[in-house]
Amino acid sequence: MRILHIAYRLPPEPGGMELHIERLIRAQLPRGHEVIVAHRRGELPRGTAPMPLTRTGASRAVSLKSDEIAFAMECAEALSRVPAPDVIHLHGDHREALALGSAARRLGIPLMLHIHGALTMRHRAIMPWAFRHVGGFIVAGTRPRADLHTVGVPDRLIRMTSAGLDVGRLAGFRDSGRVRRGLIISVGSLVKVKNHELTIEAFHRVRAVRPDARLVIAGEGPERDRLQRLAATGPGIEFTGHIAPDRVYSLVNRAEVLVHSSQRLRGIGEGIPNAALEALALGTAVLASSESTLDPVVPRDAYRIFRSGDAADLAARLHALLDDDETRRRMSERGVRAAEDLDWPLVAAQIERWYEMVTSHRVPVLTAR
Repeated sequence: MRILHIAYRLPPEPGGMELHIERLIRAQLPRGHEVIVAHRRGELPRGTAPMPLTRTGASRAVSLKSDEIAFAMECAEALSRVPAPDVIHLHGDHREALALGSAARRLGIPLMLHIHGALTMRHRAIMPWAFRHVGGFIVAGTRPRADLHTVGVPDRLIRMTSAGLDVGRLAGFRDSGRVRRGLIISVGSLVKVKNHELTIEAFHRVRAVRPDARLVIAGEGPERDRLQRLAATGPGIEFTGHIAPDRVYSLVNRAEVLVHSSQRLRGIGEGIPNAALEALALGTAVLASSESTLDPVVPRDAYRIFRSGDAADLAARLHALLDDDETRRRMSERGVRAAEDLDWPLVAAQIERWYEMVTSHRVPVLTAR
């Protein structure tokens, strides 16, 4: 199968979505697929062919407002100049679908839209029109599925999945170092949607009664200075900045709990967080915000949830987990088992089956209302 992936950003640009796309492509290549990639930023994955893009007067004008939309317009214009793919795997949302949908339909190429986070609901009115040529949707969790339902996309067009995991590699880090008592870790870019501010506030409450507690925040981003000022109001917090994945895995493996506090903001929200899935594979207990639930790919008994935005609830649940070795042990066992079903070859095979449904026209496109 010839697959065209369209993604604005790829590694080494930071972000979980970017890693997801690159690792999916790496899992597809050994399965015999020919992969073409269109991207604006980052590096072309080895073994793939580039989709040459040309700046146009229209795309230059649109880029002043949104370069993501300008990129999608250039991809639409270039579709007729590359070997016709069997399927377009578009990573984005309604904006990219609006720019690409008509061109894909005109050329008879099935279009699948992969939504990695929550939709920007302030554009709700145009979404049915934007999605009218999308043959199928992949979403990362229940939140974006609910957003699609809200704008009239029927469940039969939607498949849910998360990023895959390199289970073998992660297993090599599991139990490679002694767990440090009281160590809490948070992994993610230092941006508002990750809500590290709440993690810091809750940690200060925990530290007030647990002087052995320590919080390590791994990641980099524009919020770093502000977060460091908040952290400096009490002891025990360390920022690592951007570090290599192997070092992240070693840190997570030594922690008693990984906290993921993401929140939904106007125009942005997360799907299933990669950092939490990797922590499960490493055997570390996961405590996640109710806005970053791991449903439906991870059973609820493999992790714990706190109320999004509630520092007191997060602190209370941290206390409970840090005090209960047996609960953390059971969560570790269940998390490792759940992660085994997310090995990248398994996830790639699931997506391949969805491609086959879309390309065989068994899934009708959405009718705009």
